[in-house]
Amino acid sequence: MYAIVQTGGKQYRAEKDVEIVVDLLEAEEGSALDLDEVLMISDEGDVKIGAPFVAGAKVKAQVVRHEKAKKINAFNYKAKKNQRKRWGHRQQHTRIRVLEVIGGK
Repeated sequence: MYAIVQTGGKQYRAEKDVEIVVDLLEAEEGSALDLDEVLMISDEGDVKIGAPFVAGAKVKAQVVRHEKAKKINAFNYKAKKNQRKRWGHRQQHTRIRVLEVIGGK
């Protein structure tokens, strides 16, 4: 059984006992959370598709840790103008472990 959930404007496939990396969530490490925006549930061929969400469905998960992605370096350069600008960015993520997928009606 798996579910397609939406969090942070992105969609993820959630299965029991699988860790997924999502955009940063405001939750402490070790705390439990419920993902209510379930778009689809598949249970061995029985598929429920929401409009937009499956009623009564949710995914229970636990926050494993907060982490950062690999650094992205960027550089702007304008020839003959002596203009150079360099910057970097590290996106923050939350790693969660799916504990249970609860099917809807």
